[in-house]
Amino acid sequence: MKNPIIEVKNLTAQYGEKVILDDIDAVIYPNEVTIILGGSGCGKSTFLKNILRLNTPTSGKVSFFGKEIVTEEEFEEVLLRIGMLFQNGALLNSLNIYDNLAIPLETHTNLPTELIKKIIKVKLNLVGLKNIEYMTPAELSGGMKKRAALARSIILDPEILFCDEPSAGLDPLTSETLDKLILKLKKQLNMTIVVVTHELASIHRIADRLIFLDNKKVIFQGSLSEAKASDIKYIQDFFKVGEF
Repeated sequence: MKNPIIEVKNLTAQYGEKVILDDIDAVIYPNEVTIILGGSGCGKSTFLKNILRLNTPTSGKVSFFGKEIVTEEEFEEVLLRIGMLFQNGALLNSLNIYDNLAIPLETHTNLPTELIKKIIKVKLNLVGLKNIEYMTPAELSGGMKKRAALARSIILDPEILFCDEPSAGLDPLTSETLDKLILKLKKQLNMTIVVVTHELASIHRIADRLIFLDNKKVIFQGSLSEAKASDIKYIQDFFKVGEF
């Protein structure tokens, strides 16, 4: 059995007095696509934000690469090894695509400009985008924006990629194309990918493992086939209906 690349133990998260996640454990294994899913308001995005320290857990611990992350300095080091694809892409509309992708390289490396240009071109080609460097986000279609944002999220060659509702707002064909791209990146770049989604078609296309959240708890962790064979009513209903 592989060792987890991320391990969550006894994590509790709350907003004010409202508990969203209650003493949960979860593991994410390397070189797999793990999907976090559950009903609306179950805490999927809160779970992601607490792992990424966008929110501070009330209690519990999160380990990356076999080491519990305690200090901000330790997490700064981890951040350089992870990427994030936000639901809306989060591209800066005032900048062209080249400048959007250049920001992480200019901030975290001392690479010369010519090498930065080559890296940006390579990463855009990898996601199927060519000759769009000097276009603005407003000039791109929804699918192209999402792929440009994906290129930015892998610009520093992260070992772990987090994706929050990557197919949100996309038509089924574009969504399928994005799913195939995620699998391509997993294989070519040897990535671990964590995806928050509720879209059944995407789950069937890309999932290696699932983490189901319900009623503030993790109610299931395992493979897609194990989930579909589960006798947990909530999970059975999900695969019948397709989403909650």
